[in-house]
Amino acid sequence: MNLNIREFSSSSDGFRSDLESLLAWDSVSDAGVQKAVADIVEQVRLNGDQAVIEFTNRFDRRHVVSSSELEITREELALAKGRVSAELVASLEAAAKRVHDYHERQKQPSWQYQENDGTVLGQKVTPLDRVGVYVPGGKAAYPSSVLMNVMPAKVAGVGEIIMVVPTPDGLVNDIVLAAAYIAGVDRVFTIGGAQAVAALAYGTATIPKVDKIVGPGNIYVATAKKMVFGVVGIDMIAGPSEILVVCDGKTDPDWIAMDLFSQAEHDEDAQSILISPDMAFIKEVKASMERLIETQSRKDIIKASLEGRGAFIHVENMDEAMDIANVVAAEHLELSIDEPEKWVEKIRHAGAIFMGRHTPEALGDYCAGPNHVLPTSGTARFSSPLGVYDFQKRSSLIYCSPEGASTLAKIASPLARGESLEAHAMSAEYRILKDS
Repeated sequence: MNLNIREFSSSSDGFRSDLESLLAWDSVSDAGVQKAVADIVEQVRLNGDQAVIEFTNRFDRRHVVSSSELEITREELALAKGRVSAELVASLEAAAKRVHDYHERQKQPSWQYQENDGTVLGQKVTPLDRVGVYVPGGKAAYPSSVLMNVMPAKVAGVGEIIMVVPTPDGLVNDIVLAAAYIAGVDRVFTIGGAQAVAALAYGTATIPKVDKIVGPGNIYVATAKKMVFGVVGIDMIAGPSEILVVCDGKTDPDWIAMDLFSQAEHDEDAQSILISPDMAFIKEVKASMERLIETQSRKDIIKASLEGRGAFIHVENMDEAMDIANVVAAEHLELSIDEPEKWVEKIRHAGAIFMGRHTPEALGDYCAGPNHVLPTSGTARFSSPLGVYDFQKRSSLIYCSPEGASTLAKIASPLARGESLEAHAMSAEYRILKDS
């Protein structure tokens, strides 16, 4: 199959402008989506279970009468696990353990120290009480999304994890439910869309109000998460999946072709980019792609993605490749090169960095251990992967001894009066020791 993928040279006039256009992505939903989501969120906020049932029946073509029909019990999750093949269950369990073990290393303890006058300062780290996890449902099976969103919350010590997953036409995905059982989800509700986000944010008689909502979803879900942010916390607003492969021309071109496919197959808006200083290699990869795409069941999506947002970029050298990689700030960055541990020091912006020829991004998606919930659309410049720290909050600890309070008050009082905040100043001054 012929693929019309754009090719760029870093040495050409206007390259930076072309790169900016290539990377541009408008994640803002249109006015119609905004209005529809605002109405759904408000109806759920005001009418609770009644609105959730109404929207679930309308959008998911269900026939729910009572809100009790929306919940899947732990016993039902166990039964779903029993219907999944032993091989798949073993893979889910192995992946869950690896993700758990990796995130154990992210745990942040509370800490404190004492000053000479007895004043104690510190930080208290506390897990969130309750978290909501949104998981896409229906024909789509994303058990990996369950593991990646739930395991760090479990490691953080979150008190209760509520999962929502839509079941259009009543279609329940046993693999997703099996993953929920293995990950230790506490409660599962078969709702989706903006109504699920609103239910988690505001709570209903049946669905508990959570402190934070995480997990991927369509434009309606993303828009709803934006709207309820502030009432609850959210993880991020994710754009289309993306991969940037930097290759020195020494990796099997078939491997690189398939790595690029691995993101392109997500959807038509996904982005796959190859950077290389070897133009002959770029042509070899393109030839591999045109041959291998015929083997792919999602070849139409792959083709649309590659022709719409994919690119080959020829650079002068590896230093330039690293500079461009930092501009792209990709969700997934593969360094399929010699001495990746040396070159990774030059990378400042990337969601996840896959080092070496034998480290395809797909391993990170499922079972390597690090989280696959990553910043997209250049937000790796200021954002990080989902982790244990997203499910913990930090409180400052301050204990003043009488001597410490007196010392601090002498500093605070002039500052407060300089801001014309007399009560602040007097509150501090009351703590000044009379003989100091």
